[in-house]
Amino acid sequence: MRLQRDQPVEGVQVIALSEHVDYWNQLGWTDPFSSGGFSERQRRYAEEFQGEGPYTPQMVVDGKTAFVGSDSRRALQVISAAAKAPKAHVDLRCTGDLVEIRADAAPDDSDVLFAISENGLSSNVRRGENKGRVIEHDAVARRLTVIGRAKKQQGFTGTQKIPLENGWRRDSLSAVVFLQGRSTHQVIGVGKIALSGCAAN
Repeated sequence: MRLQRDQPVEGVQVIALSEHVDYWNQLGWTDPFSSGGFSERQRRYAEEFQGEGPYTPQMVVDGKTAFVGSDSRRALQVISAAAKAPKAHVDLRCTGDLVEIRADAAPDDSDVLFAISENGLSSNVRRGENKGRVIEHDAVARRLTVIGRAKKQQGFTGTQKIPLENGWRRDSLSAVVFLQGRSTHQVIGVGKIALSGCAAN
């Protein structure tokens, strides 16, 4: 994902999560990184934005703005604008297989979501319009779960065990934690840490 790799907006850290939907699997080839949960998240965003239904590729920035994911100019404009909005600071530290989370107070009641993402993946597409192509993937969401709630104007602290599964390469994994407003679904704070740097217990 170029936005993550190139970090094209000066002074802004772009934290990307690629959530692979599963509704294209009906074409006869199953995306190995897809999930019905990601499809459902996209459907909820479609309802929130009250526009057209789910489509791909789609980019959602801070849970506030959605557009066609291949529109790089639009992406830079939206990310630059989103960076000006205040965010709750989310600090992550890890030791062994535990991530320690400390988040500042948020302006709204929020869900706390924990994701594991992986870089350097690829898929060999066997059906559909991309048949025969090998597609490279970065920032692929391997897992995304709600691990807690943060009340309005209160911080959040906690620890989360890192779920490592067969085939996941620790040196390519990151943990991402973000606060998402319960009523607005907007992202109001996010942190990221590479798991390759976690010291052993």
